Amino acid sequence: MVIVLKRGISAAEKKALAKFLGSQNFKTNEIAGEEETIIAAVGRLKMDPREVEVLPGVERVIPISKPYKMASREFSPKNSVVEIPSPSGQLVRVGGQRIVAIAGPCAVESREQMMSVAKRVSESGAVMLRGGAYKPRTSPYSFQGLGEEGCKLLKEAGDKYGLPVVTECVAAEYLPAMQKAGIDCYQVGARNMQNFEMLKRLGKIKKPVILKRGISATIEEWLMSAEYLLSSGAEDVILCERGIRTYERATRNTLDLSAVPILRGLTHLPIIVDPSHALGIRDKVSSMGFAAIAAGADGIIVEVHCNPDKALSDGPQSLYPEQFDKLMRDIEALGPIVGREVARLRKDESPVKISSAKGKTKNAGKAKSAAARTQDKKLVCAFCGKRGAYAEQAIARHFDEQAAALPVDSFREIFQAVLDGRADYGMVPIENSLAGSVYENYDNLAVFEDISIVSSVTLRIQHALLGAKGAALSDIKNVYSHPQGFAQCSKFLAEHPEWNKIDAVSTASAAKSVGEKGDKSSAAIASAVNAKYYKLSVIAESIEDDPKNYTRFFVIAANHFTAAKKDDKAASLAFRAQKVWGVKPNAVTFMFSTKNEPGSLYKCLGVFEKNKLNLTRLESRPVHGETWKYNFYADAELSPDERNVDYVSAVLEALAKEAQGVRLLGVYDSESR
Repeated sequence: MVIVLKRGISAAEKKALAKFLGSQNFKTNEIAGEEETIIAAVGRLKMDPREVEVLPGVERVIPISKPYKMASREFSPKNSVVEIPSPSGQLVRVGGQRIVAIAGPCAVESREQMMSVAKRVSESGAVMLRGGAYKPRTSPYSFQGLGEEGCKLLKEAGDKYGLPVVTECVAAEYLPAMQKAGIDCYQVGARNMQNFEMLKRLGKIKKPVILKRGISATIEEWLMSAEYLLSSGAEDVILCERGIRTYERATRNTLDLSAVPILRGLTHLPIIVDPSHALGIRDKVSSMGFAAIAAGADGIIVEVHCNPDKALSDGPQSLYPEQFDKLMRDIEALGPIVGREVARLRKDESPVKISSAKGKTKNAGKAKSAAARTQDKKLVCAFCGKRGAYAEQAIARHFDEQAAALPVDSFREIFQAVLDGRADYGMVPIENSLAGSVYENYDNLAVFEDISIVSSVTLRIQHALLGAKGAALSDIKNVYSHPQGFAQCSKFLAEHPEWNKIDAVSTASAAKSVGEKGDKSSAAIASAVNAKYYKLSVIAESIEDDPKNYTRFFVIAANHFTAAKKDDKAASLAFRAQKVWGVKPNAVTFMFSTKNEPGSLYKCLGVFEKNKLNLTRLESRPVHGETWKYNFYADAELSPDERNVDYVSAVLEALAKEAQGVRLLGVYDSESR
């Protein structure tokens, strides 16, 4: 049962409640939420729930009706997030705002094989390495795996490339060897889903477990197996749909993607999908992996092999590294539509060479990893507006809810907060697919010379009309929103020409203002999430002119990093992207002004053409204080062959010969590929 506690419950009352539940043989787990705190009590209910409801400090009691208690949505209304540490200390979070990819061969065959595939999948964006050390094969004459030696090789490859590792446990007797090898996450295969004694043993070691669905198991049977793990002590369980047996023989199994949304309503546990075992056919795996993310899965686990034709196990369903790389790029493009971002592992920053006061270099020593630093001090990211702003949603997605959002009153203050150290990063909107550029932030990029672009986030924008409780369209007289919000909902507003449009600092500020007024004649155009924050009702949803409504944000930071190559801005910014964010930068932004002579802009653009650099955006803004002079902002994409520092530096040098006031604003990873 779920026990909702009263606000302000005393420590003595909470202790007395825990003691009473313990006397009734209940296991308890306290969960503190934003609105209320609950205690989840699991055990056989032998008493009237009202005996708990009358205890001091108890608001109400909700009995859990499902046979699976700890796995049920009633036990934990909020989605659970499983955290798995990487070798560098960063946490891979399964079930949060990120999409995770687990990849590797079906079986561990040799050191060379594991090292080569680990290198390739880590470069493409996998955050965990899979590989079977013990193989439960249908035929006793098939390759059975390398056993304990396979665990060691898997872990060695994972450590080298910074990836936590996952492998299948086929029998409880192998657990000691797997623990000794340092396996980070244990997989329970389809054949063992109902091996309850093994599940009990596995639960007691308190390590993350990926539980695959049995080949003919119902969803309820699957969740009951998860209950065995949870009730035995496991705290981190991930469900994995891998296809079920049906009459259809065109594929190895039938991938039940409908299980993903069904599970969302039944359980709080994270859900991933294994399209490799479901399809069994290489050229069909990628499309179903893509579909799994569209269906709402938290991630995928796929088989990748550098030479699948010679694989000792499941070669026909293993992707080539190039196919996996394309799949990851496709999923990254899908991210803004499903409101998520692909998870990436940040790299260790050490060693970092920094300039000394005398102009020499010295080794800064082994710096802390990004994860270690955030344990000392949580990252702070500034944004403009109030709680519920789209920028705040972008922060939650980009930083996987691991950064504190700092609201400020203007775009300029975002830059100032980053510069003076109040915030580590800033989230600034730069353009909308319908309303165009946010010119103020282009101007801010020009003014704040010590600020650089370090990443890019694309967020799908869905507007709603929010009003006081009980308000209807006929009641509205005044509508509040940011000018961009009005521009993006022009067709909806054209149907109501009698409304007064009142500008606000942000859409969230507009919602907050309407909430404070409590007046049925006032409404706000903002994200529907603001209805909960400011106690408003959603009068109309999806009122934006075009469903293809996206806002691109720049993540900005102060120029803290210095490259080993003296005075090389390109090296410095690429260093940040590659070492801190764990990615190879794929985008670059320049700012320049042209000389006052015929053909000057033509010559500047010729630099990009000569260097085969694809321009994706060109924007101009007046230079403040200089009449009829303009700054040009050029976004360009870096192809895989052009992502090295020397290439960007050469382009920068060539551009400086043709233009004036050239600045490199950022070398970064962008979702818009």
